[in-house]
Amino acid sequence: MALLLNQHAASRPAVVSGRRVATLFVATSFLGSFLLFLVQPMVAKFLLPLVGGSTALWTTAMVFFQVTLLIGYGFAHLSTNRLGMRRHVPAQLVVLAVPLLVLPIAVPGGWQLDRSLPTSLWVLWALLVMVALPFFALATASPTLQRWFSVTTHPHAGDPYFLYAAGNVGSVLALLIYPLVLEPLLSSRGQAQLWSGVYVAFLVGFVACGAVVRRADTVAALGLDAGIDEGPPIDWSRRGRWLLWSFIPSALMLGVTAHISTDLGSFPLLWVIPLLLYLSTFIIAFGTDSDRRSRLAGRVVWLGAPIVVLTFFAPVSLALLLGAAHLVWFFAAALVAHSRLAADRPAASRLTEFYVMLSVGGALGGVFASLLAPVIFESILEYPIAIGLVLLITPLAQGARPAAFPSGTPALIAALALGVLVPEMILAFGLAAAILAYATRGAQVSIAIILVALMATPGNFPSSDRAFRDRSFFGMYTVTDQDDGSRILQSGTTVHGLQFVDPDRSLDPVSYYFGDGPVGQVFYSKPDRNDIAVVGLGAGTLAGYGRPGDNYTFYEIDQLVVDIASDTDLFTYLSDARADVTVNVVDGRLGLQDSETEFDIVVVDAFSSDAIPIHLLTREAVQLYLDRLAPGGVLLMHISNRHFDLAPILGRIGADVGATALFQFYEPTAAQFEAGASISAWVVLAQDPEALSPLDLDRWTLLGDSGPLWTDDWSNPLSALKF
Repeated sequence: MALLLNQHAASRPAVVSGRRVATLFVATSFLGSFLLFLVQPMVAKFLLPLVGGSTALWTTAMVFFQVTLLIGYGFAHLSTNRLGMRRHVPAQLVVLAVPLLVLPIAVPGGWQLDRSLPTSLWVLWALLVMVALPFFALATASPTLQRWFSVTTHPHAGDPYFLYAAGNVGSVLALLIYPLVLEPLLSSRGQAQLWSGVYVAFLVGFVACGAVVRRADTVAALGLDAGIDEGPPIDWSRRGRWLLWSFIPSALMLGVTAHISTDLGSFPLLWVIPLLLYLSTFIIAFGTDSDRRSRLAGRVVWLGAPIVVLTFFAPVSLALLLGAAHLVWFFAAALVAHSRLAADRPAASRLTEFYVMLSVGGALGGVFASLLAPVIFESILEYPIAIGLVLLITPLAQGARPAAFPSGTPALIAALALGVLVPEMILAFGLAAAILAYATRGAQVSIAIILVALMATPGNFPSSDRAFRDRSFFGMYTVTDQDDGSRILQSGTTVHGLQFVDPDRSLDPVSYYFGDGPVGQVFYSKPDRNDIAVVGLGAGTLAGYGRPGDNYTFYEIDQLVVDIASDTDLFTYLSDARADVTVNVVDGRLGLQDSETEFDIVVVDAFSSDAIPIHLLTREAVQLYLDRLAPGGVLLMHISNRHFDLAPILGRIGADVGATALFQFYEPTAAQFEAGASISAWVVLAQDPEALSPLDLDRWTLLGDSGPLWTDDWSNPLSALKF
């Protein structure tokens, strides 16, 4: 390739100086990838108020982006090879110009979550309407620019993969800028307008690149049929390796995102950190001296694997530290896989096919982790499986020749299949398969099986105390019986409901809702309460405060939670309640927005594991809750959290909307713990201070207005992080 280029360069003047050509293509590739990855957290943030604060929103969105990227890469592959360069340039410019008709990006006016569809399907439909055209157009840009560059007179035209690294630098920068700069400083509308402006600049750069390629003498001498080296033929065995090596880090990225977000929160910063690390490994893998870095990453993978296993058994109070350990290991694992891809990249003439296979593997990894796993597995097995696959493609001994499928792999597949069929036996199956793998000289597979089985054990350990376990789009739920005669509902690692089985105590409000705690103090201070709204159902514990003639309206976004709370074999707060109880399956904010009832008390208690639902904690949300109160009514908000201090946020919001806000951190006595009480933190707000006067104000603290003001357009979770 280089020789061919030099021959043509010697026979005629260079069309454009090499430095200027490289600068133009690098800048345009950078901008295209910058926009491609900036729009992902931006659009997901736009959808949060409609879907709720579930990490599944991001993982579902990632599947959409990966599939659309695949379609874009496929279009680039077919168009560059079928149209010829002279016809392809104007066709590509038309593809990039069409999205101008739908900018700026926004949620269509009046849109709400359609409960008649599965939530994941509605999210995919919303993304299709909002962002499919511009995202598809941008997805075609990177392979197209590299293919175009390969037919210029530049000395490095034969190896244009450095443009891929340049594009990934733009992707990384976008993922850093969004949560740290754009999200804190700009409203949603401002973000969309800025994105549109940068898109126009990118389009101008692309037109300039097209002009370079379209120069008549360049195309005539170096068109697609000019004898460019096609490289060795690509067989399906090689394509299969590309699929595997791109599938693994994609599935692993979504797995680690869900794992660390469960107990920290669902917001763009936590979404983009794994994606940022994922893209950074591409930059390193396709850069210089990547082989040495890959060997170092392989050592980290094997030395860190036992540590990752131990984190599955560590206390959740260490979630920040444990999350950091998972991210470091994920970075090393992704670097191993992407380095193998980089080392096996084909000649430039086949790069579009290479990127198609990468995007197919990435999309399959996303579909597996986000759409199939919640249906196939009762517990979170997809993340341990992805970790096990990394161990299979990472040589156990340094200097060993890596194999796509080491000896003993069938034993691993058999163990996983049996583990899916009988999850409680996964450890036993794993040990048996490990012995079989070792006997067939598959030491590496044997170790991988044992580690995967251990990681899967915490959620699948046989237990006579477990009454129920299932998962939905919004999380995994477990119901277990305790030695003290109580039954608890857990979402992820956090208790979300507790009830004593003893009929004499079955209606007692316990856990965070204990009678002597903040909830009991507020409820008992309002003897005239009749209409109560509760955002978040849990086990339905608050129905225990109901009296004949009272009306309790619960808003719960997850149908599975409603099924659990309504199952009398599990919990009976709803079925035995003395009040009239209505449960609406809808996001609480949207449900209250449509309600015409004036409530005496509105309770907001909606968490997914320990993750904070930011869209329920903004100024607009709090104003809505207050607007739904009857004269003298109060708003009670549950803010117990291991990692975030939300009291200053609500103090500032209260001041901004003209409400008084009181805070109480409740720590039960030993006797109260025995009676079922739990540590909890609550804020009560009212626009009429007299509504709070019946409370024992010695137990409550008046909140100031020094905290940051969270709105629907602006929220910065870092401002509430506990250090």
